[in-house]
Amino acid sequence: MPVHYELGGDHVVWITIDRPEARNSLDMEHFAQLRRAWDRFGEEDEAWVAIVTGVGDAFCTGADLKTYIPEITRLSKEIAGSDVTEIDGYRLDDGVRAVLRGVKLYKPIVAAVNGVCVAGGMEMLGGCDLRVAATEATFGVLEPKRGLFAGGGTTVRLPRQIPYPAAMEFLLCADRIPADQALTFGLLNAVVPAADLRSRAEDYAARITANGPLAVRKTKESVLRGLAVDMKQAYRIESDIAKEVFASDDAKEGPAAFAQKRPPVWTGH
Repeated sequence: MPVHYELGGDHVVWITIDRPEARNSLDMEHFAQLRRAWDRFGEEDEAWVAIVTGVGDAFCTGADLKTYIPEITRLSKEIAGSDVTEIDGYRLDDGVRAVLRGVKLYKPIVAAVNGVCVAGGMEMLGGCDLRVAATEATFGVLEPKRGLFAGGGTTVRLPRQIPYPAAMEFLLCADRIPADQALTFGLLNAVVPAADLRSRAEDYAARITANGPLAVRKTKESVLRGLAVDMKQAYRIESDIAKEVFASDDAKEGPAAFAQKRPPVWTGH
């Protein structure tokens, strides 16, 4: 089954990993589909917020180890020493871009974690801004249990997003962590019954889309770029972004709508 991309009239995109027969693990084809979904989300003007989720009892369990390693090895050999960057629609960076490592995507992303979230699922979770999980969801950086390395961003992002001891428990013990414990660690915004997962994710998305889309995007950009530099540079980035936002049409519309006691009509410009 494919990775579904559904854009509604509310400016919210649902990206759904639909490979339940493999617990939503990803082979070359599904990594490429997920990367293309994120690319499309970034490019579509009407798409303001994305919600990512899975089908069945898993959110995402990372690479399909039965098929992905031989597939990526074959692709690497075919591309090596040539000017070719893509073969049959596949690229060497599909895997890391699919889990949002190094992707300059400043639109907000909500994770609706319906079940098992391990390995590459945890990598992608690190690129999501708000996270709501079903009660039965579990989390884990399991790569060390198999002698592997979480190279999709987790060793960089996780210690920046939750307290250091909690991050190191994830990274070094490689245990499965239940949703309630992940919540106490600060990995999640909320844990809800499975029946309420979709509505809670949609609530977060609706609260975001009520705001000016340019202001929202630029706020996330300021945060992510600021985290990558020292404070002096971060303040400079913030100031530059603030000038851009205050010069926008939306920055005129927001105060005007407030004064006229009406809902704002955002353009994103």
